[in-house]
Amino acid sequence: QVPLVESGGGVVQTGDSLRLSCAASTRTFSYYVKAWFRQAPGKEREFVAAITGSGGGTNYADSVKGRFTISRDNAKNTVYLQMSSLKPEDTAVYYCAAGISGAYSSPSRYPYWGQGTQVTVSS
Repeated sequence: QVPLVESGGGVVQTGDSLRLSCAASTRTFSYYVKAWFRQAPGKEREFVAAITGSGGGTNYADSVKGRFTISRDNAKNTVYLQMSSLKPEDTAVYYCAAGISGAYSSPSRYPYWGQGTQVTVSS
């Protein structure tokens, strides 16, 4: 098991920035691929970004490229999602996930999930 705890969500206005954090309580977290997904009401969970364990590889959804940045601090067992130029369509519950290998965009590739943190962007 890889317990994951997200934080940093909140209510912001269009154009604002927000940074989400996801902390793991396992020392092996650095070896995992880490990803962020989001789910808006009535919609399927969608991929946002992923980063490999080494941090050398990243993958982003087209909808967030240039606005969101995923990063990790292995010493703190934490992965971040820096979000800028936020739009109302970014409103969703954001989930952190961890997987074994590959910065995949499919949720099925990630066996470990956090509980989610709500991000609301008002217009």
